[in-house]
Amino acid sequence: MLRTRFAPSPNGPLHLGHAYAAVVAHDLARAAGGAFLVRIEDIDGARSLPALAAEFLADLAWLGLTWDEAVVHQSARLPRYAAAAEHLRALGLLYPCTCTRTEVLAASRATGPDGPVYPGTCRGRTDRPAGAAWRLDMAAALARTGPLSWDDALAGRQLARPERFGDVVLVRKDAPASYHLAVTLDDAAQGISLVTRGADLFAATDVHRLLQALLDLPVPRWHHHGLLIGADGRKLAKRRGAPALADLRRAAGPTDGLALANSLRKGQIPAGLTLAPSLEDTP
Repeated sequence: MLRTRFAPSPNGPLHLGHAYAAVVAHDLARAAGGAFLVRIEDIDGARSLPALAAEFLADLAWLGLTWDEAVVHQSARLPRYAAAAEHLRALGLLYPCTCTRTEVLAASRATGPDGPVYPGTCRGRTDRPAGAAWRLDMAAALARTGPLSWDDALAGRQLARPERFGDVVLVRKDAPASYHLAVTLDDAAQGISLVTRGADLFAATDVHRLLQALLDLPVPRWHHHGLLIGADGRKLAKRRGAPALADLRRAAGPTDGLALANSLRKGQIPAGLTLAPSLEDTP
């Protein structure tokens, strides 16, 4: 059975870009007679606001979207992240890193999909310093797995090239897991068979495919959909003040959310926005 999910982070309100992503995931599941799930990715320290989770569910209900199982919170899954990290340490694939962002930026000689590529300053460390981040030894990981590929419903078969990211952080200094590790483990635990998300995360799938191979996890298909972008040519973002769905919901009638969702389904994008197939998001 096809299983999709919508997994927002409660560090700011949902906006129209989230509405479009939720509609895509919901409708693909419904069209296949499958299940649509909701996950709250709430492990971003003080930036995760518990009160927003209830707002998210109210927003989805206003859009006429329903989900099929209990909502999962990442904050309830911390032991699984810790166990996965310990497994990778036991394989000799993680090492501690105490470099600051400033130091990484100054020492980096290449740029990858996530920004400056880590130059390997701490690679080879075997101690466990308090407050360190933990990085994946990318070369050692790829030597263990060999070549990998994955399937996108829109773009077809893809050769995974996670080496472009360098030694990515899997356990952050300020959070129990990085996005890469947490989302990969969560999708596997929830049995997600089609991962839907924006085209801006297309390259990140290479890292997730690598982690699936290292942790012996099932491999789903992906569906990287287009992004809603504003008049400034960039994707909608909380940090840039995109209008909140909650504000629209409170100002509009109870059926206006369903009308909005239906408009998004038809490709009728609200004035001032454009649906782009891909976008490089710059700060």
